[in-house]
Amino acid sequence: MFYDLHMHSCLSPCADDTMTPNNICNMAFIKGLDLIAVTDHNSTKNLPAIAEAAAGLGLKMLYGAELETIEEVHVLGLFNTLEKSQIFQEWIDSKMPDVKNDEEFFGHQWIMNAQDEKIGDEPRLLLVSLNATLEETTDAIHQYGGRVILAHVLDRANSVTHQLGFIPMDLPYDGLEVKNEEQRLRVIASNPWVTEDSTNWFIDSDAHYLTDISEADHFLRESVYNKLWGDDV
Repeated sequence: MFYDLHMHSCLSPCADDTMTPNNICNMAFIKGLDLIAVTDHNSTKNLPAIAEAAAGLGLKMLYGAELETIEEVHVLGLFNTLEKSQIFQEWIDSKMPDVKNDEEFFGHQWIMNAQDEKIGDEPRLLLVSLNATLEETTDAIHQYGGRVILAHVLDRANSVTHQLGFIPMDLPYDGLEVKNEEQRLRVIASNPWVTEDSTNWFIDSDAHYLTDISEADHFLRESVYNKLWGDDV
């Protein structure tokens, strides 16, 4: 399955306002993707609309969010059902600091329906660290039935290697996200306990604009998908 498992909708204040449910799904369809995940910052509230838009095009979805831990590490939490992601939102809400969004400074945080109509605003700023450590966040994602992908593990201010200096040996993550093969080799070289065969590797777009959504360049084998997100998980 050709995939892109890291992109942002217009709910994320750093994303373009054109990143609406139908625009995202249609662009993914045009580019030949089979599997997508929209991972807004600290929120799953646009996923019901995106799921409806994706279903109309025959796109397969995972459901999740890009979470920021108290160490300012970005983690993708991905679930195999919409229902699990919406229940997990309750955990996010319990860890969110109550900081009001300033949309003139940070950007809009629009909640949409499947017709690309705005039905609300998220009043709390989503670009914040949750009151949960990396370990607590990882454990919570697993407890709610999700899988943990450490986001953009190299060359980003909010990567685990930038914030901690290394990938924790005993952290039970399910995959690592890199930009390309060169980064994958760098991760292995600098973290000897991370091996090629024992790690699930993902290359995603982290798209904030429609044109940034991945082409059909990277594929996920069905066996790996079933291992991580099969129906019995």
